[in-house]
Parts: sequence; structure tokens; C-alpha cells
Amino acid sequence: LSQDFHTRGKRVEEQIELLRNLWTTPLVKFQGQWDAIPDAGINPLPVQRPIPIWFGGHAEAVLRRVGTMGDGWMPNYRTAADAEPSLKVIKQYAESASRNIRDIGLEARIMYGSGDQEKWAKRISEWKKVGASHISINTMGAGFSTPDQHLQALRTFSEAISK
Repeated sequence: LSQDFHTRGKRVEEQIELLRNLWTTPLVKFQGQWDAIPDAGINPLPVQRPIPIWFGGHAEAVLRRVGTMGDGWMPNYRTAADAEPSLKVIKQYAESASRNIRDIGLEARIMYGSGDQEKWAKRISEWKKVGASHISINTMGAGFSTPDQHLQALRTFSEAISK
């Protein structure tokens, strides 16, 4: 796309500001380093304003974005204990931006694995202790060969955690 890969993070930060303006303001005039909009708007505006922006990743720059401007974080850690050092970094960035880390969503990803419901419950409990607000389940690597098997696994997980 003829863009410098090394400036992608700064472009993302600028685009977040632009997107939030577009999602909340009837008429936007924006001049950034990479993007310029002389006069535009979205009509009708989204019902949810602003639309939440969540980040995934573990690089220092991502953790800073989560803490300073993100609505949520989707780590790719298997356990809450593995995520704790990054959560501490996010908390520091949030506090430096006068934000509370409890206002930043955290989506934990649980592996379906062998279908061990006790293991799921333990993982969910661990994630909740560190502030998880959302839980997702990953059925990849569980040996399923059809979409129906994956869907059944999702149902099984949903029923198990709803008890």
C-alpha cells in the first residue's frame, strides 16, 4: 500500500483519533501527519459511540497503546500468570494517562484442549482474578475435523461455564 512499515504504530494512533472523531461527531475536519479529511461525516452516526477499540499483542508499544488509549486488550497468553507482567505495564501506562486499568477490558482466551471442564473453570477463575472482563474459547488443536465438531465444542463450553 506504499506505506512505511516502520511508522505503522504512529499511523494507528492517529487513525484511532480520526475514527473516534468520525464515530462521534457529525462533521469532521482532520489534519494529521498521515491522514487529512477536509470535511466528512458518517450519517447516521453509529448507535454505540464511540465504538470500542481493542488491541492484541505484547510489544511494549502495544501495551502503551492499551494503557493510554485502548478500550480493551486481547492477549495471546495461555494463563493469567503469564499475562501478569504485561498487565502491570498496562496499569503503569494507564495511570500515567490518568486512567484506571479496571476501565480497560481484558479478553482471556481459554483453550478447549481435551474438554476438561475443571481445567476451564480453573483458568477462568485465574483470569477473573487479574481482571478479565471477557472470555473466549479456542477450539483449534483439539482434534476436530468438521465445523459441526467445533460448534458442538462451543456449545459444551458455553453450557459448562453457565452452570
